[in-house]
Order: sequence, then structure tokens, then C-alpha cells
Amino acid sequence: MSAPIEAILFDKDGTLYDFNATWGAWTMGLLEEVAEGDPVLVEALAEVLGYDTERKRFRKGSPVIAEPAGEVAALMLPFLPPQPLSALVERMNDLAALAPQVEVCDLRALLEGFAADGLALGIATNDAAAPARAHLAASGIVEAFDFIAGADSGHGAKPGPGQLHAFCAATGRRAGACVMVGDSSHDMLAGRQAGMTCVAVLTGPAERADLAPLADVVLESVADLPAWVRAQG
Repeated sequence: MSAPIEAILFDKDGTLYDFNATWGAWTMGLLEEVAEGDPVLVEALAEVLGYDTERKRFRKGSPVIAEPAGEVAALMLPFLPPQPLSALVERMNDLAALAPQVEVCDLRALLEGFAADGLALGIATNDAAAPARAHLAASGIVEAFDFIAGADSGHGAKPGPGQLHAFCAATGRRAGACVMVGDSSHDMLAGRQAGMTCVAVLTGPAERADLAPLADVVLESVADLPAWVRAQG
């Protein structure tokens, strides 16, 4: 990148936290709960969500990987007893806030290192803000971020660049000096639209071949990010 790095904006699921290790088994529990134990309904919901019930993993291209909770709930709603979409979203968010998160690496050490270098740090997630904050707090890192936005924070959802523009406004950093780090095409497209350098990681369901055409660089995980940042000078 041409400008020195001044800030890093992270996606959350699949970036700071291993996607399938975190959400694989949890999703099976969610489907069984909302289906009230009906195995046929569980399979129908799994199919529309791109979820493999045998392996307890999401398939590549699953809408759950990058879409906001409201979009995911809208896919499920036609299969469930009549209820407001907002009620299902609230139920999903409440359950998601309790999901144990599997950190990709020692996140506290990672973020402390970046903060020591004077970098502004933020979160831009298509998760809702409340469960996102709950997950970060459970890892003891919520205070490490200068900015946290979810799909319901008023800045829109990725792949739109609204959250990224809001991060720049909140931190006073120019987009050209910011790095967007994520595991999905939505993250890379948002970063590209905002004018940020795009770093993809492989700790979500997407594969290198999916992300490489959209990213400036593809890393195995955020554990490799400090070395990459140092190499930029």
C-alpha cells in the first residue's frame, strides 16, 4: 500500500474467531430449538442456510457467512410457525450472544501489539452490535477497539462501505491509510468500495481462490497480520 498503515478494521466472525469452530455446533443447537426437535424441519432449515448437519459445518456460499441476522431469519421464517421477523431476529441474537467463541489466536496480545504501535482499531461486522460486543467482552478485548459497528448500528451492512466510512469518521483516519481484514467477499468488496487496503484471511468457509481476486493479500489468519503490517514499512 502507498500510505503508511494508521488503522485496522476487522470483521469478527471468521476473522477474529474461527467460523466453523465457533458456529458449527452452535447452529445445530439453534436449528433444533427453533424446529422444536422436528428432524425434517431441521433439515429443511439447514438446506436453506447452506449448513451440513452431519459435519456441523457451513458450506461455501452459505448466506450465514456474511449476511446480517435479519436476512438469515427471513430465509428461515417461511418454514416456522407464524411470528414477526423481529421476534425471530431477537431470539437469534439473544442465543448468539451466548455462543462460546473460538479465538483464531491470542487476540488480546495481537491487539495490544497494534495499539502499542499507535494504530486505531475497529470492528465492522454483519452481526448485530449487541452480540458482537458480548463476544468481544467475553474475550476481554472489547476495550481494545476505538469503533464497533454491527449491521444494526445505522451504517448499513457489508458489502456496502457505510461501516467503513463511519470508522474513518470516528477515528479521523483516511481510508487510504486503513486496512480492512476479513474472511468473506463481502468484507473485501466493502473495503474496496471504501478505498481501503483489503487483507483476506482463511479462517472462515471461503477459500483462497474465492478471496484472492478481491484482496490485496491473502493470509492464513490474523496471527500473520503483525508480520505483514511490519513489512509494509
